[in-house]
Amino acid sequence: MKRFNMIDENFVCENCGKKVTKLGYTARDHCPYCLYSKHVDINPGDRSNPCKGLLKPIGIEKYKDTFKIIYKCTKCSEIHKNIMANDDNYDLIIELSKYE
Repeated sequence: MKRFNMIDENFVCENCGKKVTKLGYTARDHCPYCLYSKHVDINPGDRSNPCKGLLKPIGIEKYKDTFKIIYKCTKCSEIHKNIMANDDNYDLIIELSKYE
């Protein structure tokens, strides 16, 4: 079972360079502007993954009453998923859904 360590912090996106603020209701785990993430966790919030590659959004899947963004690491090629956030760029979410 995955352990969840709640880390909700501001950061600068390494893909698009925009300043990203805390989410406020759960942990911020990707950029709401370009949807990229970073391969930093083994278990959510542990920051112990040595890879540190960028996670490129490659698709979307339905999850309960929302969606998960599907990522492929640009460094190690591992597939990873994150739940979308309320302030994500919905135009990009729609674009990703076209490749299902």
